[in-house]
Amino acid sequence: MPALAAYPLAALAEIAGCFAICTWWRLGATPFWILPGGCALLAFGWLLAQVDTTVAGRAFAAYGGVYIAASVTWMWLVEGQRPDRWDAMGAAVCLFGAAVILLGSRSA
Repeated sequence: MPALAAYPLAALAEIAGCFAICTWWRLGATPFWILPGGCALLAFGWLLAQVDTTVAGRAFAAYGGVYIAASVTWMWLVEGQRPDRWDAMGAAVCLFGAAVILLGSRSA
């Protein structure tokens, strides 16, 4: 699966899974939140494993930038906290770093 498809889906799954667990653990929601949270985290792992690469560490490193940008977006859209300029600038730098890792020219 191409990274451009897998990474945003993996980020959504990871953030949703962690949010569900956090909702149960920290906010006192019913333990039933664990089930969708666990399923989302399983989907995250599966999606990240679908990235077509010969070096897993490179795929995980590039994913980190996408995860950071997705987390800032989640903060805005789900939690209602508008990102400030530092959030936006930090996410942009991370996405640039992910692009450098993914698109960099490599010798065999």
